[in-house]
Amino acid sequence: MEKKRFLIVEDDIESCKILNIVLAEYDLTVVHTLASAKPHYQARHFDVFMLDNWLPDGSGIDFCREIRSNLPDTPIIFTSGAAHNYNINEATDAGATHYLVKPYDPFQLQQIVKDLFNPSIRAFTSPG
Repeated sequence: MEKKRFLIVEDDIESCKILNIVLAEYDLTVVHTLASAKPHYQARHFDVFMLDNWLPDGSGIDFCREIRSNLPDTPIIFTSGAAHNYNINEATDAGATHYLVKPYDPFQLQQIVKDLFNPSIRAFTSPG
């Protein structure tokens, strides 16, 4: 079975190290800017996107909207230090499937990802 592919856009190097460990069973493409994410996004299929809210060269929210307009059903997980309801609502309104506030429990992230690939759970919890 082919590994699920993730595009992770995260500028915090320590968070990237954690994600590489927690999500080691998946095919991860990890980049640190929107400029480096877009060529990957355009050239390859991804099963999940993980975005930070604030990136050095732009907004994860804007990229989320772009992804959602082209891929309405692909899960998008935000992992961000932005913990205000405004930030969470903005991401959700842009199409985020989940929003985890840093620091988050890595086991919670693993469970979220596992649930995303469980068709019976995903059908029940998908926004729609």
